[in-house]
Amino acid sequence: MPQLPGTDLTVSDLCLGGNVFGWTADEPTSFALLDRFLDAVPSTQSPFVDTAEMYGNGVSETILGNWMAERGVRDRLVVATKASPGEKEHPLSAPEIRAAAERSLRNLQVDTIDLYYAHYDDETTPLEETLTAFDELVQAGKVRYAAASNYSAKRLTEALDTAQQLGVTGYVALQPHYNLMEREVYEAELAAVVTERGLGSMPYFGLARGFLTGKYRAGETIDSPRAKGAAKYVGEKGDRVLSALAEVAEAHSVTGAAVALRWLADSPAVTAPIASGRSVEQLADLLPMLDLVLTDDERQRLTDASA
Repeated sequence: MPQLPGTDLTVSDLCLGGNVFGWTADEPTSFALLDRFLDAVPSTQSPFVDTAEMYGNGVSETILGNWMAERGVRDRLVVATKASPGEKEHPLSAPEIRAAAERSLRNLQVDTIDLYYAHYDDETTPLEETLTAFDELVQAGKVRYAAASNYSAKRLTEALDTAQQLGVTGYVALQPHYNLMEREVYEAELAAVVTERGLGSMPYFGLARGFLTGKYRAGETIDSPRAKGAAKYVGEKGDRVLSALAEVAEAHSVTGAAVALRWLADSPAVTAPIASGRSVEQLADLLPMLDLVLTDDERQRLTDASA
């Protein structure tokens, strides 16, 4: 069971992305998605859910908060959210971080955020100010751990070094863009920092904007808000990867999407990939990754196909 390094958080192998809550999934559907996910996660793990201030301008957080309150399950979950840029001039300045955290706490109806990300780097604000603001939230008990999303290897290293120099809370995790179709940046630059500094890693777009579900093919039109993003992966490499996924999936009687997420989860520098579905049926296709065991040969087949 994945332990988020440097923390006492034991999380599920899959992190459920809350970006769909209030966007492609209305509140009743979102409740059904969360119910299904909660039921699927083994009792030895804490269901891990990821949202952000900017998802629906707070709607995603609010839906998650309403669900946790109605079901009385806050203590069973690990909840991550993010201080997002929005229209802010200096999104990671101390006043903006404090205000964002208070909004998220209200939306989520919680006293403490388990994992609080800087959603995007903000080079207009000194790292010292940003990190001190996160540390104040941790000291106040409003945040358990701070983390970074969409940071370059250089800036992530600078942030970790700065926190050490200041003697304040440092980032314990990274949320990068990483999947079978997007490997180069993470593997060439960020994975080494994650490994050497003992960070957790929760890749987003684990299914390459839905491409790795296999439903996006050349010449086919799919009614999905992600179709445009997924279309860029159609081509020779995409065909290779989908073929390899189909082979492995057939051997295990699961979907290619579940295999793609298991490959990510098994990667040495990954704690738990993030993925979402806009319906219970879509989510059901992903959930077999929770207990899927790939052989070394199968993992290598996928790695080679996606090279």
